Amino acid sequence: MTTVEVFAGAGGLALGLAAAGFKNRVLIDWDEDAVETLRLNGAAQHPLAREWSPVKMDVRGLSLSQIFNSDLALLAGGPPCQPFSQGGLHRGPLDPRDMFPSFIRLVREGAPKAFLVENVRGLAREKFATYLEYIILGLTYPTIAPRPNEGWLDHLARLEQHHTSRRRGGEELSYNVVYQVLNAADYGVPQKRERLFIVGFRNDLEIEWSFPRPTHYAALLHYEQIITGAYWDRHGITQKDGVHGKRPSPNRVERAAEKILEGAPHAMPWRTVRDALWGDDPLPNPQGNHGVPNHEFWPGARVYPGHTGSPLDEPSKTIKAGVHGVPGGENMLRFGDGSVRYLTVREAARIQTFPDDYVFPSGWTRGMKLIGNAVPVLLAKMLGVSIKGALQEAGAARATAYRERDRANPASGLRSFR
Repeated sequence: MTTVEVFAGAGGLALGLAAAGFKNRVLIDWDEDAVETLRLNGAAQHPLAREWSPVKMDVRGLSLSQIFNSDLALLAGGPPCQPFSQGGLHRGPLDPRDMFPSFIRLVREGAPKAFLVENVRGLAREKFATYLEYIILGLTYPTIAPRPNEGWLDHLARLEQHHTSRRRGGEELSYNVVYQVLNAADYGVPQKRERLFIVGFRNDLEIEWSFPRPTHYAALLHYEQIITGAYWDRHGITQKDGVHGKRPSPNRVERAAEKILEGAPHAMPWRTVRDALWGDDPLPNPQGNHGVPNHEFWPGARVYPGHTGSPLDEPSKTIKAGVHGVPGGENMLRFGDGSVRYLTVREAARIQTFPDDYVFPSGWTRGMKLIGNAVPVLLAKMLGVSIKGALQEAGAARATAYRERDRANPASGLRSFR
């Protein structure tokens, strides 16, 4: 199944989709560092990136027919988050970096079987509730395009009228769209990273789909840390000081763990920074002699009020694209003795679940920007596996229906379908 990805960034979403079995043909981004990263790994024949064709261009000038002229299974991308980020100016649709109208236009042009969009949780805030409705309805009915000089609120009114009308045409291009804020830690990523995902399937495919259930739980991590000690035993640690802040009571932890395992017997504990960096395949000390790419020590980390870093025995704080001045010290490690140091680029990449053989351009600032803007690879893979499975099941069901039709009426012939 083929994909085209826009706003591809450093390739986190593309890697996950490739690992899920999608064929990433064209990846587009405007940022020079992002495109360089994609090209570096393609040229190095990375097994998930060797077939990529990165293109540096402004998506607003892109026509899908220029780069892709066959059937498209999935259109994916993460439009710039700055218009909706809590750390930005909160201008939303007034921000010239808002690229959702361009993504909707590409859906209209390419008619993919499905699409996958990622953005910051801030888009789901009350401040942007009306604009999020506009995005969802625009993706649901992409052929109801904005008129020349029509503002988005007037366009929203037309979309709402179309949505509530009984006169909707059965042949128009439309999608069944769902969205949800997911925490990457709930899916095995060693990072508390909440992002909004929007998924749509073309209506004619008649696909029923829901977001995958969480696989990892905070309560099970606390159970291993507070009740059984299995977490500490696994890491060979005797000083059990990893649960920071207010510690949940043992009784509460046991009850929560039992309830989770009743409904999900194969559920696993949240993964921590220690699990990611020094678990089965530990990274060496960045200040020593090693041959690990992107693992150079960066000096100058310090603590000040609110800027405290990520403790080792929890999932990390959200890795961010900023460097020194990110508000909570998200790009720092905090050790048990209170000391801190900056994450190396390789450590941040591990926390974002990038493969160790996936490389980034040299320089700590460049690498942290790319990694902080990325989709965690593991979360992208889980979504990709689920979406691909739904598309395959729908394709098999349609093929069966056509075969049965042809057996009943041999003269009808097999119709082609996407």
